Amino acid sequence: MMKKRNVNYIIKRIGFYALICFIFIYMLFPFYWAVNSSLKSEGQLQMTPATFVPRDPNTMKVSPTFQNYIAVIKDGQFVRGLLNSTVVATSTTLLALTVGSFAAFALGKLRFRGKKAYLYIILAMTMFPQVTILAGLYAVITKIGMGAKLSMILSYMIFTLPFTTWVMTSFFKDLPVEIMESAQIDGATPFQTFRMILLPLTAPALVTTGLLSFIAAWNEYLFALTFTSIDPSSRTVPVAISYFTGSIARQEPFGEIMAAAVIVTIPIVVLVLIFQRKIIAGLTAGAVKG
Repeated sequence: MMKKRNVNYIIKRIGFYALICFIFIYMLFPFYWAVNSSLKSEGQLQMTPATFVPRDPNTMKVSPTFQNYIAVIKDGQFVRGLLNSTVVATSTTLLALTVGSFAAFALGKLRFRGKKAYLYIILAMTMFPQVTILAGLYAVITKIGMGAKLSMILSYMIFTLPFTTWVMTSFFKDLPVEIMESAQIDGATPFQTFRMILLPLTAPALVTTGLLSFIAAWNEYLFALTFTSIDPSSRTVPVAISYFTGSIARQEPFGEIMAAAVIVTIPIVVLVLIFQRKIIAGLTAGAVKG
């Protein structure tokens, strides 16, 4: 009986670690293949079957090359796209956090009529399909002559602001009321209570929602492709990569596209590594809050 339990325990442990290995490989393999492809020359990319490391077509020795990265970095359109994406994504994140924090404070801590209805409207806005408002937004923007970057920042707020407000509201709502009452007894105004006491307590939520908003704005393609048609110099990096075809090489520049994909992923990885503790704290707290 004891032996049977041990066998079952070993089988369960093996199954558990096999599942972990499968998930790990499934999640990381696309990024590994992008890095592998970015380190291959055109001839290496044409090899069949494809190799898991860059190899010389004649000698089959490991032979990585950085020519794709050099070509991408020398491309002015890509570098300008990186700068534009940084400006647009950072501005969108800061604006969403600022406005979203005020809205979340009001919805989480203040009493007013219709608060629950406002929360459901905000939740509905997070599910709204972007493509349905694209044509109308483009017509308004071209009519008033708004710049492409400002258009992207304001349009990205359509999906980052409701998400930020919804997530931050649950954090403000669960903060003890006694903190606000103690601050008011000490003479703090509602704004001072919000800025100096409540806002620092929600730092994990601010970092988590801010990073997710930044990633959403950094990767956004549909609005960027549409709005930058009025000003090609404002193209963000996803749009700039899509224009690689035929502009860098005569063939499909698969190696350059993979190199560009790796480069644009690096800022996200760096941000996650810097704020990993606060992200974990924010996600963990968000998982148990209503």
